[in-house]
Amino acid sequence: MKIYKYSGAGNDFFMIDGRNAEVSHYRNLEVISALCDRNSNLPLPQGVRQGADGVIILSTAPGEDFVMEFFNPDGSSGMMCGNGGRCVVAFAHFLGIEPSHGATYRFSAPDGPHFGEVLSSEGNLASVRLGMKDVEGVTRFDDGVFLDTGARHFVTLVPDVEAVDIDTVGHDIRWQERFAPQGSNVNFLSRSTDGNISVRTFEKGVEAETLACGTGVTASALAAHIFGIPATALNPDGSIHYDIHTRQAVLGVDFEVSDSHSFRRICLTGPAESQAELEID
Repeated sequence: MKIYKYSGAGNDFFMIDGRNAEVSHYRNLEVISALCDRNSNLPLPQGVRQGADGVIILSTAPGEDFVMEFFNPDGSSGMMCGNGGRCVVAFAHFLGIEPSHGATYRFSAPDGPHFGEVLSSEGNLASVRLGMKDVEGVTRFDDGVFLDTGARHFVTLVPDVEAVDIDTVGHDIRWQERFAPQGSNVNFLSRSTDGNISVRTFEKGVEAETLACGTGVTASALAAHIFGIPATALNPDGSIHYDIHTRQAVLGVDFEVSDSHSFRRICLTGPAESQAELEID
């Protein structure tokens, strides 16, 4: 069985083509955890990290270009992964799946329908634009905002993300009673003196900081607007654009504001890199 390693801004995943193969084995908690183990010893190329932030299975369904199944390292599922969504679009392109809507893929994920487009591709690196779900409703707290961008996210504004112990503080907030019983991902957002907007994310399911989180970056861009942080740019169509700096890359988020608690036409754009192809028994 071939599996593939992809990275979206450092957020990395094992990709499995489930269109014409029996892949139920890869929905098993023990198998997912073993693949995602950062201390594993898979035959990966030098410079490619062991383990992963999740496993994604690409499968088919009538009326769709493909289906995206996403699993966290702890086996949990049922939520969207933005960087994983961009990577699965690049994976579909690599597999030779033809988009049914011009250059645009239409696919379903745990949080509903999405579209994706490969904007450019050179070698192992692609730039992918992903349509995210509309956001209806934001809960405001004294210390931040809570919203669902396909996964549950709390975003808090801090003076400097580099000064935060993400794993400790993020873990504490992730389990707070206000987010029970499911808990929440936790994003720390700051704006530097040169105007750059940076985010670091503690991801539930991974239970640690990840190098990037697509739904978290999306949530952070919407939160930046709520916090009154000026947009990076205004698009010609009137939509708002933010550049968000993660640990390894800059991701772009575009959206329209319906009202103070609703956002639509949300898109996440950034790199998706094919890193390895493995043959697994």
